[in-house]
Amino acid sequence: MNTEQNIYFQEIFTGLSLANETFKSMVFEDCQFNDSSFIDCRFENCKFIHCKYNECVLSAINPLNCRFTEVEFIKCKVIGFDWTQTQQIKTLDFTKCQINYSNFSFLKIPMIRIFKCEAIEVDFTEADLNHGDFQYTDFEKSIFFKTNLSCTNFQQAKNYLIDVRNNTLKKARFSLPEALSLLFSLDIVID
Repeated sequence: MNTEQNIYFQEIFTGLSLANETFKSMVFEDCQFNDSSFIDCRFENCKFIHCKYNECVLSAINPLNCRFTEVEFIKCKVIGFDWTQTQQIKTLDFTKCQINYSNFSFLKIPMIRIFKCEAIEVDFTEADLNHGDFQYTDFEKSIFFKTNLSCTNFQQAKNYLIDVRNNTLKKARFSLPEALSLLFSLDIVID
């Protein structure tokens, strides 16, 4: 990939290994990234439109003022990604990914899909995730506080600690036995 080129359309990138690079004002539309790694990279004012990442590593990324529109990650490690630095997000899809230590706080990302993922210590504070799909995902030590989880699907998800008094859960779907963890915040005794 040539960092001097600003626009990429329907490109397929395979085997990229980039670290400590800065990318400015670049546009990636209908591009696919396969088996590539981006470590400690900085993206400034970039656009990712209808892009797909397959088996990639994106670690400690700073996406300053970037736009993500219908971006899909499959079997990727998207670790320590601070999504709050973005300018706009429309539809994110993670399937069989590790998104540990990422930050989605205060973002509005309806219909986000985090399916069969590992989401350890992820911050969802005051995020709007309505109609999200979180099936089969491990949310160990993740933070849900004043999060809009209306109409979300947590079936077969595990290790979530969601205070029913401090989050919006209208019509959210859960499955047993993990749904019993929703009772922890009610200060009740079950025998």
